[in-house]
Amino acid sequence: MTHYMTGLVVRTEGAPAEIVELRLPEIGPGQVRVKIRAAGVCHSDLSMINGTLRPPHPLVLGHEAAGEVVEVGEHVTRTSVGDHVVLNWQPACRTCWFCENGEPWLCSTSHGVAALENGMTLDGDPVHVTLGVGAFAEQVVVPENAVISVPKDLGFDLAALLGCAVLTGTGAIRNTAQVALGESVLVIGLGGVGLSAVAAARAAGADQVIAVDVSEAKKGLAEAAGATDFVVSSENLSKEIRSRTSRRGVDHAIECVGRASTIRAAWRATRSGGQVTVVGMGAADDMVQLSALEIFSSARILRASVYGQADTDLEVPALAQAVLSGELNLDFLVTDRITLADVPAAFERMSRGEGARSVVEL
Repeated sequence: MTHYMTGLVVRTEGAPAEIVELRLPEIGPGQVRVKIRAAGVCHSDLSMINGTLRPPHPLVLGHEAAGEVVEVGEHVTRTSVGDHVVLNWQPACRTCWFCENGEPWLCSTSHGVAALENGMTLDGDPVHVTLGVGAFAEQVVVPENAVISVPKDLGFDLAALLGCAVLTGTGAIRNTAQVALGESVLVIGLGGVGLSAVAAARAAGADQVIAVDVSEAKKGLAEAAGATDFVVSSENLSKEIRSRTSRRGVDHAIECVGRASTIRAAWRATRSGGQVTVVGMGAADDMVQLSALEIFSSARILRASVYGQADTDLEVPALAQAVLSGELNLDFLVTDRITLADVPAAFERMSRGEGARSVVEL
């Protein structure tokens, strides 16, 4: 049986996103069909259309989502019709070298895939879906390892954010930086990921969490997430951070922007022997310059955190339980509830640094 649905599509590079009727692929063995109920507007989606990434077209946008399973193919064992699920845009194969050696976030079959062919236009032309999901659509067909079941009493809006922003931000704190009780943390960039990192740092017992953004309007969100300090970014950022940390610098700097200038600022604001964790995805030609002498003499660690350095199958359910128990408060993250037609305006707000997460409700 052929299924039709509407999705937010960019037809060619540089073209505006538009709502288009599409034909879903037939479900096959090991696949599931999910009715999307909520999808977050993530900066990675914006990167698909602003030139940072060069995906194939036509392209269905969206990847951070939650929904309800409405059909399962043969041999599906991990989910059933009616389950509420979070979409996993980087599912682990569990058989490659990285998966077998405890690094499923670097799975060689899914890591770095910008888009996959999946579905057709009504004219029969192939359609690609962002990060293998294409969640700005009424329904998706994905492999069963791309869905993670969560409790039905968790709202779809918050469940959607667990699959990208929350997992990425909390994972950077817990798994990559491994922030400890009493340490100081700097978070640069207060979108959904950065605010999640702020909340996770406070939950980890950090004494001082300094939140930084270019917009003064982010102060209230930063405080709601648990920041002890808020600083508007400037050319003197590292000097300002040192003035707030007994002139040493922070133990940990979490960079959630993905630009050479902010990575460099994070480096300079970190104490000798501290750690800089880069979470933001930047451009290939934006080069970070550090001298050989300062790398040696500062004894700092510079590393990236890919998808929160998390095993999604374990950590998404754990995060869901933390939200339901009240251990992790995410209510501040959803600042706009929108429709598919409102996504372009959400991208504009994101570019201006306004709000936290816009969530499409279907």
